[in-house]
Amino acid sequence: MNMRILLAQNSLYYPAHGGGDKSNRMLVEALAARGHACRVVARLSTFGEKEHQQYLEELAARSVEVVSSDSGVVVFNLNGVEVHVVTNRPHLKAYFASQIEEFAPSVILSSTDDPAQVLFEAALKAEGARVVYLARATLALPFGPDCAFPSAAKTDALRQADGVVGVSCYVADYIRKWSGIDAVALPISLMDPGPYPDLGRFDNEFVTLVNPCAVKGISIFLELARRFPSTLFAAVPTWGTNQQDRAALAALPNIRVLDPVDNIDELLARTRVLLVPSLWAEARSRIVVEAMLRGVPVVASNAGGIPEAKLGVPYLLPVRLIEKYQTELDEQMVPVAEVPPQDIEPWVEALGRLITDRAHYEEISRMSRQAAIAYAEGLSVEPFENFLKKVIEAPRKPRTVAAPAQTSPLDRLSPEKRRLLALRLRRKSSPGSAWFPKADPSVPAALRLFCFPHAGGGTLMFRTWAGAFPEDVAVIPVRLPGRETRFSEPPFNRMGPLVEALAEAIRPFTGERFAFYGHSMGAAVAFELARRLRREKLPLPVALFVSAARAPQFRLNHVPPPDPPDEQLVAELRNLGGIPPEALADEELLKTILPAIRADSALYRNYVYVEEPPLDCPIRAYGGTEDPNITRDHLEAWARQTTASFALEMLPGKHFFVNSPLFVASLARDLCGIRREAS
Repeated sequence: MNMRILLAQNSLYYPAHGGGDKSNRMLVEALAARGHACRVVARLSTFGEKEHQQYLEELAARSVEVVSSDSGVVVFNLNGVEVHVVTNRPHLKAYFASQIEEFAPSVILSSTDDPAQVLFEAALKAEGARVVYLARATLALPFGPDCAFPSAAKTDALRQADGVVGVSCYVADYIRKWSGIDAVALPISLMDPGPYPDLGRFDNEFVTLVNPCAVKGISIFLELARRFPSTLFAAVPTWGTNQQDRAALAALPNIRVLDPVDNIDELLARTRVLLVPSLWAEARSRIVVEAMLRGVPVVASNAGGIPEAKLGVPYLLPVRLIEKYQTELDEQMVPVAEVPPQDIEPWVEALGRLITDRAHYEEISRMSRQAAIAYAEGLSVEPFENFLKKVIEAPRKPRTVAAPAQTSPLDRLSPEKRRLLALRLRRKSSPGSAWFPKADPSVPAALRLFCFPHAGGGTLMFRTWAGAFPEDVAVIPVRLPGRETRFSEPPFNRMGPLVEALAEAIRPFTGERFAFYGHSMGAAVAFELARRLRREKLPLPVALFVSAARAPQFRLNHVPPPDPPDEQLVAELRNLGGIPPEALADEELLKTILPAIRADSALYRNYVYVEEPPLDCPIRAYGGTEDPNITRDHLEAWARQTTASFALEMLPGKHFFVNSPLFVASLARDLCGIRREAS
């Protein structure tokens, strides 16, 4: 029976370095080699004309001949598979539906790279086609203890699949236990066809870690690099590596940072020992088997499905899994993990023996290669192919209306990042933690600096500020409803209710010294909150710092203009430069971020200043010399809002000049100066 197989991949199909994406590609190529007609619909992470052209250049560099590149979709053939990559066409789901109609597949494959079920929902609606779901990560499933975001509706949708396949026994058992879905474990992570070069050498350059970050065990990797200063280590950053990780890697002279490679042999040929010290449950680990096939010893944690990948070969070591996450996100949109202390000694002992005992190294290399080759020789697409044939021959499961795909910034996160965020959300909240995620009124501080973001902004812009201020100054980013981990909460669109809610939330923190900082719209919010505290006879901030904002009296007798259309709002955002151009060019992403921006825009647009006496606290104002909207006169007028001291500083840049270290240094200097004056 020749089948027509359509893969729905809500990520990049080729070139891709992630284990799941690579495994999907090899699975479909193996089915094509068996004579089945195979087609793939995939996507770039960001849509845009620039990204479209860059992708064409990437394919050309890899000698891939493009069949067509019209209408924002690049089509090419790769190893017998017809691949459609959406590059500059925001309606991915609609395009996928059109391909279902055109290709008329007998079976559609969907997988956990689509945790929001955007393409899976369209697959369920396909007339006649069977739908098979490939589970490559428990964290992307909508049920069970590993689940990132539980959803009864999405679980019910998965029950309508005609078949569910787990990448490992660990995953299949998890599905059966926590959902009752009759999942089967089949080999869907195929290896590259052999022969496999024997690359494991005692004298190879590096002890290597791919994707150095908290959850992948960078803490163990760094400590090992410190313990073995004469040994070279290599780090290969991918989705989880943030700037702090890169700085930690750069601080150790025996660590080299390498770029990801298409051909894993290029990396493994330089690798002496591969480290996989994951600190959370893995579904399996493709790179463990890839390294062992080439005779490279692997030292790995015993988390999740990794024991299955290790095939009984030493070394499988214990770790303490991560359980807690801070409330802030890093620049990778990943919550910052609180990594528990690890017992490093088993890792030191294992690595020390492998890099000093040549005979032992060569024995582990031989055992690894022997076990992995035996495993790979038994690998075949036939069990999965036979499973698909049985699914097609069986009656199609009845369909109900699929759960609508919720458009959320969370849906754009990888399964790994979704799970991290979910774990962060499960923490017990301290008072005020929703509004002030880094504050705890029970923890004393000499001074707390509450930082109010610009329209549509969150806490991310303040993530690096703490290091610029004295240790006894706590930098407290303010997280408003409608963004980041409060995305599900409706945003405020009027100043009065927002300030009222903030005043209630900040009350527990007013017993000790505090200051306010606000950028753009945030300056108006901070100013009105200070006045609200005064009306409630609560302490005032020791200072008000404002940047890129007109003095409030410019809104005296203000008549709000009509709401701007989306096109005008986007043009204004592009002019201000606070949001990356690629985000503004991505229609799907815009749909997720515009509600908060539009609500904030309405809040500030409808803000009308009412005269009250000036504040009895100093005000410091800052402006960008190239800001197209805020002039020196606008900023100097803040002097009328204080009976204490006032100062203005103009700094290089446009509206978001505050992103520069120069501004943060100026703010820290002025804060210290005001503290000295008050003491």
